[in-house]
Amino acid sequence: MSQVESSGSGLEQRRPLSPHLQIYRPMLTMMMSITHRITGIMLYFGTLLLAWLLIAASMGADAYATAVSFVNSIPGKLILLGFTWALFHHLLGGIRHAIWDSGHGFGHPQREWLAQATLIGGILLTAGAWGIAYFIS
Repeated sequence: MSQVESSGSGLEQRRPLSPHLQIYRPMLTMMMSITHRITGIMLYFGTLLLAWLLIAASMGADAYATAVSFVNSIPGKLILLGFTWALFHHLLGGIRHAIWDSGHGFGHPQREWLAQATLIGGILLTAGAWGIAYFIS
C-alpha cells in the first residue's frame, strides 16, 4: 500500500504561491480596466434616464416637462455629464481592447500610451461635446 504525505513537504511545497493582492501596485492599465467596468454600469443607469425622457415625451406635455425640469437641474446636469464621460471613456476603452485583440499594443510603452489616451481622450471628448452643446444652445 502506498502512503500519503500530509506533512507539506511533498507537492504542496513545490507549488508556486499565487501573488497576493497586497504586492501589486496599482498601474494605470489596471485602473483603466476597472474604470471600463464601472463606466459600463454607469451607461446602464444613464440609459434608464434616457428611457425616462423618451417615455415621458410619449406620455404628454406634463410628464415631459417634469423630466426636462429634472434634466435641467444641477443634479440632472451632473448625471448627464457623468453619462457623457462614461460613454466616451467606455468607447475608447473598447477601442483599446480591440487593438489588444488584434495582437498589438502589448509592449510596455504602448500599454501605457493606450491607457493614457483612453483617460485623456475621454475627458477631452466630453469637454468637446459639452462645449459644442453649450455654443449651439
